[in-house]
Amino acid sequence: MSRIELRAVTKQIGQKTVLRDVNLKIEQGQFVGIIGPNGSGKTTLLHTISGVEQIESGEINIDDRAVSSYRRRELARKLAVLQQDGIPNIAYPVEDVIEMGRFPFLDWLGRDHSPDIREVMDRIMTRLDLTSLAGRPVDELSGGQRQRVALGKVMAQQPQVLLLDEPTTYLDIRYQLQFMELVSEWQKDENLTVVAVMHDLNLASMYCDRLVVLQEGRIAAEGTPHEILTPDTLHSVFEVRSALAEHPDSGVPQIMLRRKEQL
Repeated sequence: MSRIELRAVTKQIGQKTVLRDVNLKIEQGQFVGIIGPNGSGKTTLLHTISGVEQIESGEINIDDRAVSSYRRRELARKLAVLQQDGIPNIAYPVEDVIEMGRFPFLDWLGRDHSPDIREVMDRIMTRLDLTSLAGRPVDELSGGQRQRVALGKVMAQQPQVLLLDEPTTYLDIRYQLQFMELVSEWQKDENLTVVAVMHDLNLASMYCDRLVVLQEGRIAAEGTPHEILTPDTLHSVFEVRSALAEHPDSGVPQIMLRRKEQL
């Protein structure tokens, strides 16, 4: 299982209340996008779910158990986090970096006793088209290739929950689509629960089952892309005027921003 529940969660950073009385349920196998203006608390929300940030009040449970009660390795076997910058520009070979994701499964001598580890690694390398790059240093790769390596590292954790913090920010449109397709395929194949902070609302509409809108630390709305991505909601939350069109393949809403002189 990989069910997430937040009950009346409040989080402060210094004197500022970043999250205010947040209630949220995410069921196993859902792909949930967290959207909202800059400074609305999106990344902080991910950090609280992952246990990195402690909360002032409320409850955060994964599978009916408080996140704070999990030991570090135990939580890492259940949940993986991928930040927007993926992995640093380091000189380690690709395959070595991906194997770092096996940390939760190592014994005190650094040995992985999983009987199928070689099969797991080969499957990840093949799936992400990284086999030919296995020995290449990460700092010689393009941005899109590095992000695939970062994804491979979290795949090696074999988590039940994947938290993504603006994972396509530094990628061009080709690699944005490639990355989201890889995550979507993995999510469907493994019934993975994915929670992703996203700025590109069109990509969010294409890949997410549900969208959660954060505004000033509160949940302003949640629902399907059709329910959330409306001109009225976009104007209320982002203060922009827009028009919508249906995606020609899936029918999900796609946003066209309107210039001021055209209003």
